[in-house]
Amino acid sequence: MLIYISKLRFLDRFRLASASSVTFLNGLLMRLLALCLCTLLAWPAGAIERVVTLAPSLTEIMLELEAGDLLVGLLDGGERPTAVAQLPSVGRYGQLELESLLELQPDLVLLWPDSISSAQRQQLQRMGIPLLIVEPRKLADLAENFVEIGARIGHAEQGRQLHQQFNRGLVALRQRYQREQPLRLFYQVWDAPLYTIGGEQIISDALRICGAENAFAELSLPAPQVSVEAVLGRNPEVILAGTQTQLDAWRVWSGLAAVERDQLWLVPDAGLERPSFQMLAAIERLCQVLAKAQ
Repeated sequence: MLIYISKLRFLDRFRLASASSVTFLNGLLMRLLALCLCTLLAWPAGAIERVVTLAPSLTEIMLELEAGDLLVGLLDGGERPTAVAQLPSVGRYGQLELESLLELQPDLVLLWPDSISSAQRQQLQRMGIPLLIVEPRKLADLAENFVEIGARIGHAEQGRQLHQQFNRGLVALRQRYQREQPLRLFYQVWDAPLYTIGGEQIISDALRICGAENAFAELSLPAPQVSVEAVLGRNPEVILAGTQTQLDAWRVWSGLAAVERDQLWLVPDAGLERPSFQMLAAIERLCQVLAKAQ
């Protein structure tokens, strides 16, 4: 009899706990739905006034378009520019805090596809939140992005000016640094495991401006994993990496052209990895480094 009574008490406590959990989840769901509804009702039909950026490069583009006053939030992914140091965060790279974004009531979200999960991207689309997906694979794409974003946020003239200046700068760099025989170059992203950039990554296009060719240009993934043997087989004349330790590890391969010629160099400017207008200056610094290569 005592065992039976104990079981009944346990079941009662379980039902109460379950009911409490359901109540909590229902409350959370209602909060999200209410925020979503308020956001949709608050979105203006006309000019863009509240922008959230989901990549550091997109934040930079907004500033370069002289539209920092329209920014109301951003996704953190590194050191922030001083101009946006106090802006609210909507999460970190790879993990969007949806509730934080909805509270900001944006009328436009600038999105780099890889900055959040595909599931979260689909969730934003289902909610009807205005998105502008920006994913330049070539430098020409980036130039067009200035025009597209500028027009969307009411800064069309600034967008056209950046487009023209960027393209003129690329033409000048190409004319100055082109080579009859491009340098074979290995761009190391990470060492354990070994990652590089593929041919459809925008940095590959920057290398061509400077008279070099990505040793793994035939790979379509943005950041493919490769083997040491594959690098040795391509025998790059230059290796670029982010740290000196990564570069020094290649010195054991004395027959490698980059090692023989002592052309193991640090990536000269991290701005190469942030597609925005500032990338033009980063490409120029890259060209200046590669101009020394034999």
